[in-house]
Amino acid sequence: MFTSAVSARGAKNERCTPLRKDTVAALRGWLRERQGQPGDTLFPNARGGPLSHDGLEYLLAKHLATAREHCASLKKKHLTPHSRHTAAMALLQHGVDRTVIALWLGHESVETTYIYLHADLALKEKALAKTTPSNVPPAHYRPDDQLLAFLRSL
Repeated sequence: MFTSAVSARGAKNERCTPLRKDTVAALRGWLRERQGQPGDTLFPNARGGPLSHDGLEYLLAKHLATAREHCASLKKKHLTPHSRHTAAMALLQHGVDRTVIALWLGHESVETTYIYLHADLALKEKALAKTTPSNVPPAHYRPDDQLLAFLRSL
């Protein structure tokens, strides 16, 4: 389990995120290499402060370009700092509850997660398949004169 205090719009939020064992081992190695203190920023910028979103995008692009020179499988992959949201979408498609996904992403509320979990076409098709067609014949709605008069008066 990894715990971090994250500053978002001036507020400090404590987030707990489960990590795979190999990720924990890599983070422990990084902490030993940095010789940092427990309260220090885990991924500092060049001035020692917290790494910004723009800084993360820059570093990812820089090191991804280098990695692609040595690893052919990376040449076809589209990787961004938002790749975790792609993974969250895959979890949703496999039936994982949105609340669990929100916790996994480190969001304080499920509402925040809805921003990232836009349903893709396959998910929409699954939802549509669960509906039953209505027996109402197609028609155009025609409001009566009273409703039209009310709307015009607004």
